[in-house]
Amino acid sequence: MTKIAVLPCDGAGKEVVPEAIKVLRAAGANFEFEEFEVNADQYLRTGEPIPAAVWPQLLLADSILFGAVGDPRVNDAAYLAGVLLRLRFELDLYVNLRPARLYDDRLSPLRREDRRKIDLLIVRENTEGLYVGMGGRFKRGTDQEVAIQEDLNTALGVSRIVEYAFGVAHREVVMVDKSNAMTYAGALWQERWKAIAEKHPNIKTRHLYVDAAAMQLVRDPTQFEVIVTGNLFGDVLSDLTAELIGGMGIAPSANINPESKRGLFEPVHGTAPDIAGRALVNPIGAILSASMMVRHLGHSDMADAIEGAVKSAIRAGDCTRDLGGSLSTHEVGDAVSKRLRD
Repeated sequence: MTKIAVLPCDGAGKEVVPEAIKVLRAAGANFEFEEFEVNADQYLRTGEPIPAAVWPQLLLADSILFGAVGDPRVNDAAYLAGVLLRLRFELDLYVNLRPARLYDDRLSPLRREDRRKIDLLIVRENTEGLYVGMGGRFKRGTDQEVAIQEDLNTALGVSRIVEYAFGVAHREVVMVDKSNAMTYAGALWQERWKAIAEKHPNIKTRHLYVDAAAMQLVRDPTQFEVIVTGNLFGDVLSDLTAELIGGMGIAPSANINPESKRGLFEPVHGTAPDIAGRALVNPIGAILSASMMVRHLGHSDMADAIEGAVKSAIRAGDCTRDLGGSLSTHEVGDAVSKRLRD
């Protein structure tokens, strides 16, 4: 039986992950779900972001369904790094997928003529760049302090993420960087991009600097199919694309390794401490992340059914307040589940 490790973690994660599991069961997912205590409460008790006894269990899982990590009581970057970044780095989940699909025109802040059909995918390098934590602070706390953050890029890392982007594209891949300013890292990205693009003559290619890409996404996001970029730029641009389709509450993501087949699937909205615990959090991002998970596990029909149920619920107004509805977190999960059972 397929084993899913469940890590709701903190805040909004504890509310949305149960709704995603509810929807999976309504869709007929015959999985074994096992929840583990990885959260701020246990971190404050033990000092371990992921308990030593839990880590081997995560390695045995077929996939991980993740909520959100972070807590106002924990002013310590080691907690976030020790949970989410550890999972991404040590499981080598080098592909971060952030799709942006508009399910209803009313959700987009763009003018009507710019809403025609937003359906794009950001393929973000997930294990390198500025997020590896290389650097340091010298003369800390003085007016002469120096802080250095290093941007790590390898030929292997750049090559495999660009290759993956070409593998999922049907029409065009746009590579985004800032090689005019970041000349060393940019040169590596440019060299690998050009070499790999030559092997895919049937796929159109474009290159944009990140500031130009942001401008083009706002001007007309429908021009894009697949964007491939580094860790930092992918993080920023995917938040922008989430807002173009209705906000962070409906944005899913996948962290995968195509070779090992490991995967971690999470909504991108974070712990939302301002509304967590009040049944206001939108579970659609988590539900769509679960849909990405079952597709990754080979159940494309089930993934299509879940996405169709989400689209139907949104268009009927069966959604939370951020999307113009009046339902609670739990009620949205029920509304999507009902459509799968009917």
